[in-house]
Order: sequence, then structure tokens, then C-alpha cells
Amino acid sequence: MTVDQRLRSMRKTMRDMFGIARLRAGQEDIIRSVLQHQDTLATMPTGAGKSLCYQLPALHLDGTTLVVSPLIALMKDQADKLLAAGIDCTLVNSTLRSRAEREALQRIASGESGIVFVTPERLAQPAFIETLRSRPENRVGLVVVDEAHCVSQWGHDFRPAFLEIAAAVKALGQPPVLALTATATPRVIDDIVHSLALREPRVVRTGTYRENLRYRVVQVSAAGGKDGAARAMAAKREQLSKLIASLSGSGIVYAATVRDVDRIYGWLAEAGESVSRYHGRMAAAAREEAQEQFMSGATRLMIATNAFGMGIDKADIRFVIHYQIPGSLDAYYQETGRAGRDGEPADCVLLFDLNDRRIQQFFLAGRYPSIELAQRVYDTLAAHVADEPKGMTQAALKNALPDVGAGKLEVALNMLVDARVAGRDRQRRYRLRSREGTQESARDMVAKAAAQFEQMSAHDRETLQQMIDYAQTGQCRWRAILDYYGDTPALERCGVCDNCANPPQIDVGQDAIVAGESHPAEVAQRQRKKPGKPDKPRIWAPGDAVRVPRYGAGEVALANGEQVAVQFPDGSTRTFLASYVRAAR
Repeated sequence: MTVDQRLRSMRKTMRDMFGIARLRAGQEDIIRSVLQHQDTLATMPTGAGKSLCYQLPALHLDGTTLVVSPLIALMKDQADKLLAAGIDCTLVNSTLRSRAEREALQRIASGESGIVFVTPERLAQPAFIETLRSRPENRVGLVVVDEAHCVSQWGHDFRPAFLEIAAAVKALGQPPVLALTATATPRVIDDIVHSLALREPRVVRTGTYRENLRYRVVQVSAAGGKDGAARAMAAKREQLSKLIASLSGSGIVYAATVRDVDRIYGWLAEAGESVSRYHGRMAAAAREEAQEQFMSGATRLMIATNAFGMGIDKADIRFVIHYQIPGSLDAYYQETGRAGRDGEPADCVLLFDLNDRRIQQFFLAGRYPSIELAQRVYDTLAAHVADEPKGMTQAALKNALPDVGAGKLEVALNMLVDARVAGRDRQRRYRLRSREGTQESARDMVAKAAAQFEQMSAHDRETLQQMIDYAQTGQCRWRAILDYYGDTPALERCGVCDNCANPPQIDVGQDAIVAGESHPAEVAQRQRKKPGKPDKPRIWAPGDAVRVPRYGAGEVALANGEQVAVQFPDGSTRTFLASYVRAAR
């Protein structure tokens, strides 16, 4: 059967089983690529129909379609929808009891299930790979990597377990791979291709812009002094209460920490709001109940950390509020993208306090292993060569390095494998590679490989700065997001974000100037300058001591092109045109 014939057959399936009349932009290109057994990488905005791009082919391709998903809740949500449509599928994850797991594995081995959902951790188990390989006639015909940005170490939601997928695909005979994500910069796309070992993939990008999302930033003055933290919290609470009262429909409020989620939940519940909460420290049953309450409409608001939301398919979310800045525009775009999936207008609001960057800086500080840790892992493998000639499992290494977190250990091991300092077999045992015939010492190679982490750390700091720049920009919010993703449509101004609807004013004492215009003092200064001597604007950096007319002395907290945020001794932070700021004497 030709590809066109299969597509015609799929359209009938699409109407009969999914109730969908026609494919959206990009979907046919992706499905056609899959039918041609070509590796494919697709980026599509949230709500654009990524799941259908593998569900339809799975019903028409030979063999099993294996869907690798980062979250159990996400795979359950997708499986429930398939089962409701009368489509058989199987889930294999850590929530299954022993009997249910045995039954699931038997169905897979016998070829009874056409679609199988697994976590990347399960796919890394040799016994599970053998189950998939047990009957050649029921081979895996397609591997789908959902939320594929999790495989990229340059992405905002990196999961080390995703790095094992390429080895599993190879062990399964190299079936074609379909990688799906809503968010990916050009650098992340390149890393996905490399990390999944995709072979000349077709890359399909359907665009980033969603015209129904209205972005805005509410500036909340940073407060200092003896009771500055309390005053800042009170200001945030007041702004959040006003926002929730002004917005209709259901919404999500994201906070950066569990403590803030619990605190906000308490405020709103006490005020009589219909509210649920969700974070990783809650029991699984409590999280599931909270999710069900929100999804069913029993509660209006969900207060959550970023643990909530990936793959959540609630079409009528009317607003998403961020209580603090996330760590990157990637995270912000994906989280705000959960609003307005029905195509109706939805609000995406960021409460911005420059001091909130410290929370993200704290998270970044412990994200990557150091060169010292990489060397310790190498030395541990070397010390156990005699005892473990076939190599050490990750569990054995963890026992040998009890003070090292499991996540950091896994990243360090993958770094050593990627640098070809160490090797890993099908039983996931690690051992050092032979150094014979090489000019470079193992210690030098470890140092070189570990240097990549410093690059990644610098990249994370850069992406956090880009998030801060977005919060302080005077340009169209959508234009800033599109520029970040390298998306270049004709759009210059969306017309609906806060900067388009109400052009920002720069605070300069008692006067206010629209961004792009000049303050009278600046005009007078230019008029006094001699002809032929152009201005040489000072480039400010955080920490510079400065003085601002009518405000006095302060310290540069943030410098962004023509704008400078200055923090004053009373703890307040104000933003000025760079040309209006002077060096303190």
C-alpha cells in the first residue's frame, strides 16, 4: 500500500474513531514522514495535536508503537483517551502492582497491544527490551519520544533517563523514531537529533505564535530593609488577589517552590476561593485527586509547582499566572501554553520582582556535577576493576558514593560515556575504556568532558537573563518570544500584549516618558554637546554604584540595553533610561 493510500485510510479512521474532520497544519507532513519510515522531529505549539501524529499511524503500521513519556500522569491521560475511543493500549510504569505488570508484559510479548506507553527508565531495563524482542513478528515498528526536549541537556526540563533512549532504539533494531515537543530552540533541536541518534531526520516546525494568548507583566516593586521580605510578600499577595478577582474562568497559578504553593493555597482557600494544589511532595493519591478536581471543574484554581501541567489536556483554562519568574523562556512558554487550548482568548500574566531571580539562581547552583565529582566517579570505576571486571551498575556506584545524588551520578556517568572515557553494556554496567594507543590521559579527558558542564551552567545563566530581559522589555511580548525561538514570521506587534495595548513608560522621577522618547534633561544635554561629538553611552553592569536625579545613590541591579534597573538603599528597585543614570562619585 502506498503512502497516499495509507493516508486516505487514516482519514477514515480519524473521522470514525477520533471524530476529527481534517488534519491541522503540519500534521499531514509529520504523518507522511512517519509512514515513509523516516526519523522525524516535530515542534508544535501546545494544543496543536501532537498526539494524533503517532496515534493515527500506530493504527495502520505493522508492529508495536512504543511511546516513551516522561510522566506517568501524562501517559495515563493519553491512554485513557485512547481507551475511551475504543483503541487498545498498554501502560508499563512503576504504579502497576505485580500481577498487573505481569499481565501487561504478557500482552506486549504476545503482540496483543499495538500501542505501549513506557517511561524512559523502564526502556533502559534489559529485561524489558528482551520482552519487546521476544517475538520478531511483533517487532517495534515506531518509537515515539513525547516531550522530546527532555533529552536535551541544553533544554529547561532535562531528564538524564532520556539519554538511554538511543541505546534502546539500537537494541530494538533501529525502528524509525518520531520526536515530539512544543518547545525547542535551534540549539535544543540539534541536541535532540544528536542525543537520540536520529538518522537524517525530517524536521517539521509548525510555528510558535498563538494569537489567542495575551501576555503581560505586572511589575511588583522589590522591597528591602528590615521587613523588606514581608512587604514584598504582601505586595505580591495583593497583586495576585486583584488578578484572580479580575479574571474569569479556570486558571493555574505557578509558584517556584513548594512553600509558596502551600502559602498561596492557604491564602486563597481562607478567602473562600475554589482552589486545589499540586506539588511533588504530596502523596500520589493526593496529587491525583487535586488534578481530577481541577480537570473536572470542581475547583476553579490550581496552585502548583512546575510538576503540574505537562500534557494536561484541559481546553478551557482561561489564564495562567506566574507568581515568580521561571528559569527560562522555554519553561515560561510551555507553562503559559496550557491556557486557551480551545482557541479562545486567554491571559498569561507574570508577577515580576527582580529579587525572585535568586530562587532560580539557587536551583541552578546545584544542577550539574563538578569536575571533582566526575573524577571521583572515574576513580571509583578504576578502583573496582579487579572486583567487577564486567563493570559496575549504577546502584553499585551509588553505594560506593553514598553522598552523591542519584541524578548527578547519572549525568556524570552519561558524560563519561559520551566522552568515550567509559563504556556501558546492555545490562547497564559501566566500566572504563582501554587507554592504549591514546595520547591524552584519562584525567585530561575527564577534565575536558567535565568542562561541558561549565558551558551548560553558563547557558543556564544566560537563559535566566533572557527571561529577566523578557520581563523588563518594552517591545511586543510575542515578538520577544518568537525571537528567542528563531521564529521569524511577519509579525512585529501582536496588538494584544500589555506593551502593544499600553506602550510602557520608563519611570524617571516625577516625569514619565514613553519608551523610545527622550527625557528633557537628556535633550538639554545633547543640545549642549558640540557638533560632531556623538554620545558614547555608558555600559552599566550589575553592582555599579550610580546616582539618579531626584532619587539619589543606588546600585545597578540589572542592565538591559537602554534600560537600567537600580536598587536603592530602602530596597526599592526602579527602571530608568540608561542615559539618565550617572556614575556615583
